[in-house]
Amino acid sequence: MIYVDPFFHYHAPLEGFPYVVDNQLSQNPGMAKNMKYEGCIIGSSMTVNFDTDDFKELLDVDTIKLSYSGAYPKDDYNILSIVFDKNTNARKNSDVKAVFFAMDIPTMTADTETTKYPLPEYLYDNNYLNDVKYLLNKDVLLQYIMRPMIQGQGSDLSEIYASWWTPDYYNIQWVMHNYDEPEYVDEETAADALLPQTKENLEVNILPFVENNPNTQFYFFFPPYSILYWHNVMQENTLSATFSQYQYVAERLLEYDNVHLFYFQTMPETLDLNNYADYTHYKPDINRFMVKCFSDGNYEIHSLDEMESELNKMWDMIDSFDFNELLNKEW
Repeated sequence: MIYVDPFFHYHAPLEGFPYVVDNQLSQNPGMAKNMKYEGCIIGSSMTVNFDTDDFKELLDVDTIKLSYSGAYPKDDYNILSIVFDKNTNARKNSDVKAVFFAMDIPTMTADTETTKYPLPEYLYDNNYLNDVKYLLNKDVLLQYIMRPMIQGQGSDLSEIYASWWTPDYYNIQWVMHNYDEPEYVDEETAADALLPQTKENLEVNILPFVENNPNTQFYFFFPPYSILYWHNVMQENTLSATFSQYQYVAERLLEYDNVHLFYFQTMPETLDLNNYADYTHYKPDINRFMVKCFSDGNYEIHSLDEMESELNKMWDMIDSFDFNELLNKEW
């Protein structure tokens, strides 16, 4: 187990071994500690369809994907704490040149100490005594050493964690057939109601990394959820509160010289549900487009005025979209 080390807990991958990488909770910390990389992709399932080869091609940054599906800000904090740990093999090899961070506004109201799923703490701490849970783990031995040895096929590290949806799933019929409309909430959430928890998550789990690493470029982006996502927001009667969150987060992030902020939700593609597998998850072509934007600055927000302009555009898109026609049609 130590020699192969399928979770990269002690060392980088062995040359030639067909490693299977499909366990975010267990394999991300080892990759963050021991892989060779200059950049990392941080965030939820909004990041799983990135291809790290695109980052090398378009930005000349050797990048690894450290996604957590459904990530809360605490999940981002946990993995970034390892990414920026100067005592790891990764950091002894190179500094962190860039962080590409999906800023999912809906998760910013989570408790600052809550992770999406319980973590295997023995893979995140520096206590070698509890590593027995890894070293004598029969499931790890069978599934991550014996099975790939027999099959002789490992994961393409540039595409790890990619969603299981094939191109056929990205279509409006699939989206609407599986869409579960939230019940309407009568009472509107106050415009500033979500800001205290959003502020706390920024200050506890995210901004310290930006402040303490001024030589690292942080590419924060608001993922391009489909227009149908905004129908959920309206059903929950949190539209004003959600817009306030976006404006507030932009205001805080734009204070830093090493931050690049992108707002992708006004992309025309968000109006076409054929680009989605559900109301938020977009096709991989859009992931590559976003990498191009990180390179050429398209959709980048430079000021609060620009952010306000984009939010006004978003408001107009929501207001002019015919949700009734979409929702009342037989799919």
